[in-house]
Amino acid sequence: MKRTLILGTALAMTATAAMAEQITVMSWGGTYSQSQVEAYQKPFTAETGIGVLSLDSDNPAIPLKAQVEAGNVTTDVADIEYADAIRLCDEGLLERIDPAILPAAPDGTPATEDFLPQGLSDCAVGSIVFSTIYAYDRSRYGDNPPKTIADFFDTEKFPGKRGLKKAPKALLEMALMGDGVPADQVYEVLATPEGLDRAFAKLDTIKTDVVWWESGAQAPQLLADGEVVMTTAYNGRIFNAAVSEGRPFEIVWDGQVYEYNLFSIPKGAPHKDAALKFISFATSTQRLADQAKWISYGPARKSSAPLVGLYQDGKTDMAPNMPTNPDNMKKALGSSYDFWADHEAELSERFSAWLAAG
Repeated sequence: MKRTLILGTALAMTATAAMAEQITVMSWGGTYSQSQVEAYQKPFTAETGIGVLSLDSDNPAIPLKAQVEAGNVTTDVADIEYADAIRLCDEGLLERIDPAILPAAPDGTPATEDFLPQGLSDCAVGSIVFSTIYAYDRSRYGDNPPKTIADFFDTEKFPGKRGLKKAPKALLEMALMGDGVPADQVYEVLATPEGLDRAFAKLDTIKTDVVWWESGAQAPQLLADGEVVMTTAYNGRIFNAAVSEGRPFEIVWDGQVYEYNLFSIPKGAPHKDAALKFISFATSTQRLADQAKWISYGPARKSSAPLVGLYQDGKTDMAPNMPTNPDNMKKALGSSYDFWADHEAELSERFSAWLAAG
């Protein structure tokens, strides 16, 4: 009887401890974070009893790096872009993740064979493919709306303010494509001093018409408020504004720049084991497909694609709204992770100097 009581007490204490455990997941905010809460975090807590505190950042890689370097890590999982995952891993600021912990596809295909190219790295596991696109308000245009990336930079044919993210990545590439450089030649051109000058010269042509944004939620808001006539944005933000809020927004896929977001664990995370459980759970085939019901970002696993169905409204087919849809990929550019891992610091410095020059 005494042994049974002790065992029962121990089990109760274990269950209480599991329920009391909590991890902190840092992501990008807005509808993107909400999609993760619904598709990953709530089901994870229901299955494991481990709570999830969701925090937002304009770019989780920045506070992640600061926390590790200060020796005061409070984040367990951070959603970061691929170039940051490579750079932070090389700097020893991320925990390595053994792909053996990741579940296989439903047909038994190992995770290492099921993720899309660049979907896995030494220190991070991919979740979504997203794109930087530009969008406009249909109510502002009649039968001749903007259709190409060149139109975005044509303020004579399409006058009005432009919204741009206050960062060089994707912006410099779009500037070159807007200046006539084919997508498959962009990084070859951008790697030269002349090519870099050309990109900034193209930006000069619209500089006085720019309204800058820094967080993903700001871009569709600028469009909705009429502060800009068109804006670069993350495709999922525009989709949600159009479908969930009924905004008359249209995405132009020509010249899109697509890339991955991945889950990472900062070095010294306070709940590393629980963080690994979360990443394994969240990047399973069904969970990645589930996220696509909430926002139009493509899942990073091949086996997830056939499971992507309708939006949460029960009527909007998500497949045509994915960056990876073949029709949307015709003039798309895959972000060069190696290029940005090598050059982001120097190009950010030049970009800041260009901004300050007025």
